[in-house]
Amino acid sequence: MTTASSPAPARDDTLDALLSAVSADRMTATVKALAGDDFAGRRVGTSGGRAARTWLAARLVDLGATVEIDPFSVRRVPEVYATPKVRWHDGTTTEALRFGREVAVHLGSADLADVRHEPLGIAGTDGPIGRWLVVPAGMTLFDAYGHADGAAGLLLPRGVDADGWQYTMLAGPDPGPLPILTLSTTTHRLIGEAASSGNSWFAANAPIRRVDVTGANLHGRLRLPAPGGVDLLLTAHFDGVGDHPGLRQPAAADNASGVAVVLEAARILVGVLPEGVGLSVALLDGEEVGALGSAHHAATLKATGARPLVINVDGAGHLHQAAGVEAGGPAHALLAVLDQAGRHTGVPLVAGLVASDNRRYAAAGLAAVGIGAGMAGYHSPADTPERVEPPTLTAIAQLVAATVWLGTAPTTLSSLIGD
Repeated sequence: MTTASSPAPARDDTLDALLSAVSADRMTATVKALAGDDFAGRRVGTSGGRAARTWLAARLVDLGATVEIDPFSVRRVPEVYATPKVRWHDGTTTEALRFGREVAVHLGSADLADVRHEPLGIAGTDGPIGRWLVVPAGMTLFDAYGHADGAAGLLLPRGVDADGWQYTMLAGPDPGPLPILTLSTTTHRLIGEAASSGNSWFAANAPIRRVDVTGANLHGRLRLPAPGGVDLLLTAHFDGVGDHPGLRQPAAADNASGVAVVLEAARILVGVLPEGVGLSVALLDGEEVGALGSAHHAATLKATGARPLVINVDGAGHLHQAAGVEAGGPAHALLAVLDQAGRHTGVPLVAGLVASDNRRYAAAGLAAVGIGAGMAGYHSPADTPERVEPPTLTAIAQLVAATVWLGTAPTTLSSLIGD
């Protein structure tokens, strides 16, 4: 991986001119559009997700791409369908809890539409019947169930991020037999103390359901490869975790930023690559529910014998000391070119976990690299366009474009094809 002390390669004036065409303003506009109210956080299978896909299809057409929409089924997507109503009483005062901050609905929760008002207790200490049980820190959910027969519900501790949010997840356990809420660690401690002192109660609902939906990937073919030639596939997921009722979750860094980078890199590359080099874009749905869109696409590629080189971007919002890179499949030559591009553009790279769609392509036997350059406000209302840094967008778009350019130089092509 590139380090700050790595020697810079000889300058390529043509490449430098190409990279100078990268527009931070254009990418910032893309991020703002995708994070806007009209797209409602872009959760798979929602009207907001479909509207975002339609908008992105038009952007690919603007680039000259032949566009295809490829649907797939997604089962049991969790949906919080109403703002939870939560109050508690410590024997003296009653306090309401704020959804997303002090309280959230656990993915393993049973659906509870109506507010359940019951006494508090401590799991493993108090009799469970008819009580909301505070699960002590360190007790697993599995163990808590062993102390919860007949309980009103379970209250688990959960940390909050630097902005004070309990971030949203869509991939997780199936619902269990009881309503389960997560409390911020401070709130959990206070309610636990109230439960121990007696004369306390907790009133809450847990409005969560599972819905079967249809997701759809968006494919844009910009250049066809020559027979046996190099074919490059730039990917990024466009879905987010979606808004909750009364709680906007814009999904700007994760992953409107990655989509903006891929579109910008494709824009400047489409007209300058050597004859016979293929280029396509896949904007993927369903990443937040287990990378299902890329799994669907990778299986299709494998079945048809296509073997593109995959560069996936997930998060280009806040570059710290280096961009993280994860390589998988037969990606040795592609990784070497990425390292060269990092040295050319001055973007430091470090091997790290990029747990995203790149892994699905690698698992299908394709050469794949994932690039991640940070995100603020992960899966929360704090993931806003204002926190996506234009210099980071520029750096990662230039890194991707330089990788493709250097990888398609005549001296590199045979290595990429034969890796």
